[in-house]
Amino acid sequence: MQAFLDFAVKALVDRPDEATITAVERAGITVYEMRLHPDDVGKVIGRQGATIHGLRNLLLVGSAKRGLRTALEIVEDQPARGLRETPSTPVS
Repeated sequence: MQAFLDFAVKALVDRPDEATITAVERAGITVYEMRLHPDDVGKVIGRQGATIHGLRNLLLVGSAKRGLRTALEIVEDQPARGLRETPSTPVS
């Protein structure tokens, strides 16, 4: 399943070399964690979430045939674009 996700996600994004998928076991469920360049997150999510829902559905069907339980998550390691810390200035 990880090879399928890797192939599909890398075909969608502009920076495939920065897209990684890691399988993590949590309470009997294999969670596939996607790490993407911040500019590629929107491409994987798609309009109103259509692309990510499609990927999750394909993962669900493929894993169910093998008797596995899986999930797909996008992990954002960096703060959202446009949100910067501003230095605090003393108020007089």
